[in-house]
Amino acid sequence: MKLPTAKSNQPRHLRRVSSVKSDPAATTRTIAIVGRPNVGKSTLFNRLTGSRRSIVGDEPGITRDRIYGEVEWTGRMARLIDTGGIIPDDEAQIPAEIFRQARTALEEADAIVMVVDGRTELAAPDMDLARLLIRTGKPLFLAVNKIDIEGMDASAENFRQLGIRNLVPISAEHGHNIGELLDELFAVLPLQDEPVEGETIQEPVDQSEKVHRTHGEFQQRETRIAIIGRPNVGKSTLLNALTGRDRAIVSPIAGTTRDVVDEVIHYDGHQLRIIDTAGIRRKGKTALMAEKMSVVMARRHLEGADVSLLMIDATEGVTASDATIGGYAHESGRSVVIVINKWDLVTTGRRDGKPPADRKIFEQQVRRALKYLDYAPVIFVSAATAQKDGRDLNRLLDTAIRVAKERRKRVTTGQMNRFLEHIDFQKAGVPMSKRVRILYMTQAAVAPPTFVLFTDRDVKLHFAFERFLENQIREAFGFEGSPIWFKVRARKKKAREK
Repeated sequence: MKLPTAKSNQPRHLRRVSSVKSDPAATTRTIAIVGRPNVGKSTLFNRLTGSRRSIVGDEPGITRDRIYGEVEWTGRMARLIDTGGIIPDDEAQIPAEIFRQARTALEEADAIVMVVDGRTELAAPDMDLARLLIRTGKPLFLAVNKIDIEGMDASAENFRQLGIRNLVPISAEHGHNIGELLDELFAVLPLQDEPVEGETIQEPVDQSEKVHRTHGEFQQRETRIAIIGRPNVGKSTLLNALTGRDRAIVSPIAGTTRDVVDEVIHYDGHQLRIIDTAGIRRKGKTALMAEKMSVVMARRHLEGADVSLLMIDATEGVTASDATIGGYAHESGRSVVIVINKWDLVTTGRRDGKPPADRKIFEQQVRRALKYLDYAPVIFVSAATAQKDGRDLNRLLDTAIRVAKERRKRVTTGQMNRFLEHIDFQKAGVPMSKRVRILYMTQAAVAPPTFVLFTDRDVKLHFAFERFLENQIREAFGFEGSPIWFKVRARKKKAREK
């Protein structure tokens, strides 16, 4: 078992994992953005990173977890952290957790940007937060936001009362004075990136190696693993267990996670980006704009992942929503691992008087409910207790890596045609009017595995024929956890006329 390259808080049985903060190129410079709710922190974060990484809206308190990104200015890079709106001394569960996440960001930061709304009056929570930030002793900058026209710059001077010397009036939405803010920030950051002790600097990818490779075959520095599922099935708990840190807020309140939260870990020589997505629910079940946007972003990040971990609550069984979410992953060509979470709650200490659940019977029920995911392996975990014993997590990560490798597997045309010679298509159970003869077959792409069938007739493959062929391919070549796609090419008209 390989030891981690950095100090880790992982459980005893998960010593093959080491957590890394972000891209090594930017780990020595970190900027934290903080402020009260709805002052424009996420808008500023998106402006600096040149992305739409954080959800932005008029509703206060949209951002809750720490969101990481990178900003480049005059050839230098820095890591950027977007935090949730801070209200000091608020004892409600979600605000208290947001404050705890923000404190972690402040501890990591080399410089801090406090954002205030320049169109409002100075408020007591701003004073309390400013005093807290000044006590950190770190370089502190006050960004007076929503100064949309130059004539408003003078009104920003009213915020001098906060006692923060470095004040810059900005408009995160329109880009006003963003360059001035970055100039001042990078002036106080370390001048040179230095490798962290025990860290290996990776060489840049040789672009010439990408020539003549199909989608999914490019040299990859990391495998992207998206955790998906309904609200409150334990996605954030699993992320925290895998990373060994409180990376995402966990609470019994459904829909706690809104932004997509990700973290990179190194496991057994593999670099894995674990992505915690918001709980996906039907459009009719979402009322707030932030919830609607979080579902959109969750699906977008799912489509950018290699492997999806479909989490199912063992105490509730498979629901219609689980089947719908699994369908999103299947239709987008993502590899799938079905993760049955909270397994400890149905096997020991049951309060409902029912007998302990049987793993084989439960898996059979899952297979019946999710027939279209019969290729996906099923893993049972208890994310809340996994910190004590990491064997479930080892098994989960081993499976995810194996599935990611299978989706990139390539079968040669020669192997495929030899395979076709031994298949009895009479067993496919297809009506005669829908039957086709496969002249030859080749794998056109990977991730997901895509096969082109050259046939004697220009007809759409019958469902039963396609399922039969898929099952035969899986039996011969594997492709565990990955959907298989088929494309049909009929024999050319000239060939038929001859």
